[in-house]
Amino acid sequence: MPRLRAARCCSPARPSACRRQALAGAQVEEPLADAVRSALSAAIASDAPPKPHFDSIEPRLAYLRWLGEMSERMKRKKSETQTRIEFLETIWYESARAGLETALVLGLVQVESGFRKYAISVAGARGYMQVMPFWTRSIGDGQVSRLFHMQTNLRFGCVILRHYLDREKGDLFLALGRYNGSRGRPEYPNMVMGARKAWLMPGQT
Repeated sequence: MPRLRAARCCSPARPSACRRQALAGAQVEEPLADAVRSALSAAIASDAPPKPHFDSIEPRLAYLRWLGEMSERMKRKKSETQTRIEFLETIWYESARAGLETALVLGLVQVESGFRKYAISVAGARGYMQVMPFWTRSIGDGQVSRLFHMQTNLRFGCVILRHYLDREKGDLFLALGRYNGSRGRPEYPNMVMGARKAWLMPGQT
């Protein structure tokens, strides 16, 4: 099993600022069937603004309650209000778009990068969701630097996790392990599921 590797926080403008560490793994590059590659490429390329639209007032109010609650919890991780709100709006949009629970994706980001935009692992995984560069060649435009763009990174991460979840026929334990490159081992799925609890709304389990 690949060990969970430490990531370094690297801003392109300040490479010397790489001090704090985070846990990060490495997805394994595997052959993709043409149909799967095409579907994943389409999912990555589809560009829509991460602003929610609601047909009625109830879901809009629920979303605003969620946004306020999560913003308060995230203050220590992202102190600048606009940056924090933009991040939460985007992660809500991308997780919903991929059919993933937002609390799960937040837990994964916490474990993978500690919410650091420029985190880079020893294996070369990049950004909030620690996406491996080979994915940009497999289903993207090959521009690895774009993995430091917030929405691009969250979109890749959510699409990849959705792909692994579909591949494992809905088995979240195996899908999380595959995302980390440690399929079948409990350490990483347990960490993500533990971190997920911090991002549940009151009354959720």
